[in-house]
Amino acid sequence: MKPNAILVPIDSTEQSVTALTQSYNLARLTNSRIVLLGIADNNNKSELQRKLNELADQSQKTAGIEIEVMVTETKEGYEEINRVADLIGALFVVIGMESKMAFGNIKAAHAFRMVRESVHPVITIRGNKHRDGCKTILLPIDPSFQSRQKVGKGLELAKLFGATLKVVAVHTSTDESIENKLLAYANQSWKYIKSQGVEATIKSVRGTDMPTLILGAAKDADADLIVIMSEDKSGIMEMIKGTAAERIINNSDIPVLSLRPRKMTKENASFWS
Repeated sequence: MKPNAILVPIDSTEQSVTALTQSYNLARLTNSRIVLLGIADNNNKSELQRKLNELADQSQKTAGIEIEVMVTETKEGYEEINRVADLIGALFVVIGMESKMAFGNIKAAHAFRMVRESVHPVITIRGNKHRDGCKTILLPIDPSFQSRQKVGKGLELAKLFGATLKVVAVHTSTDESIENKLLAYANQSWKYIKSQGVEATIKSVRGTDMPTLILGAAKDADADLIVIMSEDKSGIMEMIKGTAAERIINNSDIPVLSLRPRKMTKENASFWS
């Protein structure tokens, strides 16, 4: 059994099967096995096990990748995803999201909580388009302290896929000191990426709504992946509208990689680690 694992939760939605097919290349490049997770309710565990075993056998024949199946029983589906991800030490969780859900939807809120609380990188798949590889990765940089933490994972994936990293400075403030800090962050990120031998570009976008700016930049760049930080809710307006991360995930037809911000210590002080 391969030591590395990519967790793919499977349910009845088309997006979850799309997430599985999109995980094939990632599994190959990271020398990982894929773990299909089914969450049973009531008395359907044996039937779900049978269906996932069939899916795993078919996928192994199609993709030539080691695939195993786990079926658990719980009512707390999204908490169970994080529990299993911890159990297997998942390199990534790749999850298909249902077509755009309203923020008042309880199921949607649970899904975003799972993404926000996961200590493992989570790739959410909203659209049904199959992306053959990953040629362009968008790295939006904002003035927050944690923003540059995404650079390390972006570099890792760019090297795996041979992708170009597009650094985008996202301006939503007219405060000169904030603008200067943002430009410094973006330029530091771009220069560091170039120093690691990865192709990179840099640009700025300006407006009042961060999710709209990021999604627009991703569309303009024809990006295959957007890398964001899964921030916590920060105020009453964010609770009403949804955080920037939630809104990007909820509205992006481009896969989104969400990373939980790390607490900075002397041991991990580098933004690029």
